[in-house]
Amino acid sequence: MTVTTAETVWTETPTTSAEWIARAQKVSDILARDAVERDRVGAAPYAEVQLLKDSGLVTLLGPTEFGGGGQRWETAYQVVRVIARGDGSIGQLLGYHYLWAWAVRLVGTEPQIGAVEELYTSNNFLFGGAVNPRDTDLTIVDRGETLVYNGVKSFSTGGRATDLTVLEGIIEGTATHVFAIVPTAQDGIVFRGDWDNLGQRLTDSGTVEIKDVEVDWAGAAGFVDKEFQPLVYNTLNFPALEIVFANFYVGIARGALDTAAEYTRTRTRPWPYGGDNKELATDEWYLREGYGDLQAKLWATEAFVDQVNRESDAVLHDARENLTEQARGDLAVRIAAAKLRAADVALEIGTRVFELTGARATSNSVGLDIFWRNVRTHTLHDPVAYKRREVGGYVLTGEIPEPTWYT
Repeated sequence: MTVTTAETVWTETPTTSAEWIARAQKVSDILARDAVERDRVGAAPYAEVQLLKDSGLVTLLGPTEFGGGGQRWETAYQVVRVIARGDGSIGQLLGYHYLWAWAVRLVGTEPQIGAVEELYTSNNFLFGGAVNPRDTDLTIVDRGETLVYNGVKSFSTGGRATDLTVLEGIIEGTATHVFAIVPTAQDGIVFRGDWDNLGQRLTDSGTVEIKDVEVDWAGAAGFVDKEFQPLVYNTLNFPALEIVFANFYVGIARGALDTAAEYTRTRTRPWPYGGDNKELATDEWYLREGYGDLQAKLWATEAFVDQVNRESDAVLHDARENLTEQARGDLAVRIAAAKLRAADVALEIGTRVFELTGARATSNSVGLDIFWRNVRTHTLHDPVAYKRREVGGYVLTGEIPEPTWYT
């Protein structure tokens, strides 16, 4: 593994959006150098997370008074996209971190927001989340002053490389869900290290066992005197995460197209049996047509995702009390559309680049498969067909999605 910041001195902290995106590009370039080799090993991403921390990207959204970048979500989306271009796994890690760091704003009380943001920003902590909503076997026992979590969660992204873990469970004998943020390094959090999937192999998204993890009631996000304080804004958890998905999908797609184009420029041989033989592969009409088609589709998708990024940014940074159910629904549909469009174009590019690079490009040493494997793995997070249905219902009847764990 060669990912290291030893050769890079991160001097001045970026202050503008453009500077932060440029910083992300430098990090992405470092990650891209050995992304294939690190993917093959599939180790926990300790070095990669340290790179994110050293570069300042972990605290991009953190308040400036605690040493953070004080940036908006629109910049964070672009940063995630740029990182995913070099390494899809690390783009996912960073995107999830941003969402979980913001989760206290989504569901927490004002005192909780201040405490959590100071904690993670001043310490340069990375978030992970044991919050797979399809696992209902994480239970909570109310012991009066404290809550005790026990059970198992799969798909705990970030795993061993994180500093803080977001827990979600149900209070025993009730239907009450409680989120809490706890230190990852404790005896009661045990990672099985069983993430061995087709793609996104460096996200360490395996199973985690929670054993008698105790949380003060004061740390139960959004609860005051054991009663949850509801807002429409509380229901943005999943849409806010899905637009992060869309950005690292298009980032992976951009990485695939750029990598393939460079291969074609430098290594693909022209086809000698077409009757219109060319000296260079870059002059082959079918290659120009293929790259032109994929580039046009990607540009269109990036532009649409950028627009939805701006819409999401405006909602997330507005006063929480301002969000209505209709505005929430309108945004959720737009995010669903951005996600499905990003998934479609990333999968198409990840597959078709092989047609444009040639048989030799299937060599494991080239590693062009990493892009398709990464996006294929994560786009199965929830069925895209249901996103299409949400958008279709909105178009035909004006119906907005009912907030659930996946809408």
